[in-house]
Amino acid sequence: MTSARPQQRPVTGEGAVNGFTVLETLAALTVSTWRYSWEPERLRHLGPMAQDWHAAFGLGDTDTKIDLVDANSIAIVAIQALHRQVNDRQQEVAQLHAQIPAAPPDPAR
Repeated sequence: MTSARPQQRPVTGEGAVNGFTVLETLAALTVSTWRYSWEPERLRHLGPMAQDWHAAFGLGDTDTKIDLVDANSIAIVAIQALHRQVNDRQQEVAQLHAQIPAAPPDPAR
């Protein structure tokens, strides 16, 4: 199995990121279909432009490509933020549901 971040190499500059900020930035990116100039007209890819990606996240050393390790990491962080949002909403719904008074018994039964 290959690792996107080999542990035998030193890693510097580690730090936490705000998943909700990453999610908002990702949501604001324009996603379109495109093709490389050397590819046939019928072939299409889907995704943000590398220049837009680089401007939004500042990752990698160039604005001509999106590194897979960065794309995967952005996806993971965004999924984590969405998971937290869903959990928060589920707790909110449970609390609101608990505040609803029980319906009185139906006299027709």
